[in-house]
Amino acid sequence: MELKKFLSIHILCVLIFVGFLYYFTIFIFLDDLLSLQSSAGKFHSFFFTFMASVCVFSFFVCVLKDPGGVPFSYLPDVEDHEASDQESKRSGLLKKKCDKCSEYKPPRTHHCRICRRCILRMDHHCAWINNCVGHRNYKAFVALIFYATIAIIYSSVILVSDAIHKDWNFDGVMHLKLFYIATGVVLIGLSLTLGTLLGWHIYLTMRNMTTIEYYEGKRAAWLASKSGMNYHHPYDVGAYKNISLVLGPNMLKWLYPTAVSHIKDGLSFPTSREYS
Repeated sequence: MELKKFLSIHILCVLIFVGFLYYFTIFIFLDDLLSLQSSAGKFHSFFFTFMASVCVFSFFVCVLKDPGGVPFSYLPDVEDHEASDQESKRSGLLKKKCDKCSEYKPPRTHHCRICRRCILRMDHHCAWINNCVGHRNYKAFVALIFYATIAIIYSSVILVSDAIHKDWNFDGVMHLKLFYIATGVVLIGLSLTLGTLLGWHIYLTMRNMTTIEYYEGKRAAWLASKSGMNYHHPYDVGAYKNISLVLGPNMLKWLYPTAVSHIKDGLSFPTSREYS
């Protein structure tokens, strides 16, 4: 049952943190800064509530959405220009077989030792969603880190603004200052971490590349340079086309985690050779 995926300490920590962050941001920092009864306070509370809601929704999609497994009926196509060359054909099939689960692997598929199966267009296994990030939930993952980054930065700005405008002339202020400082350190640290992660996945999306393929590409580029050749990622078909393949052709739905009608079966992908 998919709901069993929520029985994870990492997911529990995420949900508890989101709950505390929402409470502190709205009912402590924002209320103290603007008052929730003011029009400005209502606007900011509505905006942060919206960002938190779409963030949690994207998180649930990432947890529950199957990243994509290899169909049991899958058999790779092996070009056989000479029908008599059976040894070459057999060698090609062996290269396409996973040495962990002994199943045939489509292009861009990798075996996850935690999930114990091969994942289509695998990027990585994420403990925080207790799931692999792969072909079918990568868009939701990008949306998640986008909304989470915006929400954390927004919360950090509200905290800092409240701290600047707050009247600190009262008894017991030291404990409150420590609370603000500790919370600020956590939020700013998370803002930098999530911002970096978002920038990384924007780069990967524009190159139509996964994290695994990035490191494989670095090695391939090094080997190619030793032979006096240039390496080009085979699935990089241009920035805009790459984004459209990953997030969809409709820009208005790029950050909607369940708008995945453009996602194909994940058994084959367009290559730069087809677009040249």
